[in-house]
Amino acid sequence: MIVLGVVLLIIGFLTKEAIIWTLGIIAVVVGAVLALLGTMGRPVGGRRYYW
Repeated sequence: MIVLGVVLLIIGFLTKEAIIWTLGIIAVVVGAVLALLGTMGRPVGGRRYYW
């Protein structure tokens, strides 16, 4: 999810598309939160670990 967000950020920056840039930011934030919760041992979406 984080990698997808970074790719969207790069594409959005290069094409000057604000919606792609915004989706990239959202994907990076959601991916970081899921990764953080997964490393803390909390179940995320029914899974004990999220990677």
